[in-house]
Amino acid sequence: MGRTKRTVDPEQQPFLAHLIELRDRLLNIVKVVAVIFIILMPFANGLYATLAEPLIATLPEGSTMIATEVASPFLTPFKFALVFAVFLAMPFILYQMWAFIAPGLYAKERKLIFPLLVSSSLLFYLGIAFAYFVVFPVAFGFLMNSAPEGVAVMTDISRYLDFVLKMFFAFGIAFEVPVATFIVIKAGIISADDLAKKRPYVVVGAFIFGMLFTPPDAVSQTLLAIPMWVLFEIGLLAARRYIPETEGEKGQEKAQEKAQEKAQEKAQEKAQEKAQEKAQEPEVDGAADTDKKV
Repeated sequence: MGRTKRTVDPEQQPFLAHLIELRDRLLNIVKVVAVIFIILMPFANGLYATLAEPLIATLPEGSTMIATEVASPFLTPFKFALVFAVFLAMPFILYQMWAFIAPGLYAKERKLIFPLLVSSSLLFYLGIAFAYFVVFPVAFGFLMNSAPEGVAVMTDISRYLDFVLKMFFAFGIAFEVPVATFIVIKAGIISADDLAKKRPYVVVGAFIFGMLFTPPDAVSQTLLAIPMWVLFEIGLLAARRYIPETEGEKGQEKAQEKAQEKAQEKAQEKAQEKAQEKAQEPEVDGAADTDKKV
């Protein structure tokens, strides 16, 4: 007997097509990252040495980095090479993401999203460069000079890599503040004037962010908080220049209308629940009266 062919619901075909496209784009990303990683593998030790230069330059004379685990000298440079391959492939990754969602966007949204993707990737790289060339020498110099007498400073290579990647991620995210500011105003969530009035809260939030994601010293915290504040002002200026006031007001009105609609829906649901409860009360009282008569 021949096998019966399974029929696919026509409504499910677009969903399956999207899943297949998503799979293909993820495979493209994996392939590109793998190719870059294979190219970087012979240079893994040299890349890690370059990464460690800001720390080695501030170590006391006679101090070196150490490896406390057996496989660390081999695995740690290759781990950094893999992360570095992802960083280098980030423009391609963002392009694949944009190409996947672009067909479902309007023409105006396509014109807006592509520049935002480009600017966000450039700002992320700028944050990493700022951390490496500006923050690391200052922070490591402060930390090494604050070591008590008689303490030999010898940093583990794997711990150093984890610390550096955390700092790179923190500064990369922090430098996305202009993009986030522009999107919030563009979407009509808040106007530029109202956001400018909340500047003190932004400054306090920047210092709290720096306290959480930087070493426990005021220098590193300030070197992260001040750029975040400056980038917030840049995003505010860009939004005031490129977003018309009428467009921001329309977006804000739409957001308010949605909030009002949700509030009305909740009020109606509560009213219906109360009406149902009142309708059930006489039935319960009548049942109780019949029980008493019996």
